[in-house]
Amino acid sequence: MESAIEQLGGETQLRALVERFYDRMETEPAAHSLHRLHFRGHGLNHTRQAQFEFLSGFLGGRAYYRERLGHMDLREIHAHIPIRKADAELWLDTFDAALADCELTGPVVEKMRATLRRAALMLVNDVPDWRLEADAGYT
Repeated sequence: MESAIEQLGGETQLRALVERFYDRMETEPAAHSLHRLHFRGHGLNHTRQAQFEFLSGFLGGRAYYRERLGHMDLREIHAHIPIRKADAELWLDTFDAALADCELTGPVVEKMRATLRRAALMLVNDVPDWRLEADAGYT
């Protein structure tokens, strides 16, 4: 049986999806609040690669992220980021748009979307918001 990543079209298609997702995040005004969440981290170039690595393992492909960092604990990865329900929903909407842009559909995509929804909503937390500090430097 093919893995989910193989059903999507392999690493090449996954990389195209991740690139499209972050292109949307960087260019769409509606996604600005997602973009700004990355200012506290390593930036989007780092995140593009890390997202590809994570999703590869998540979808049954090579576990690049785990190989490099030793875990794939989403809560640990995002523990320093204030994530509100609206942020999680915007992330999911932006990802859905990237899936549509890449013309990815079908049962494997629907299963992935459902799993990502559960994961995104699990990351909603009560980390104090640093919005004013971040917005002051990145408006």
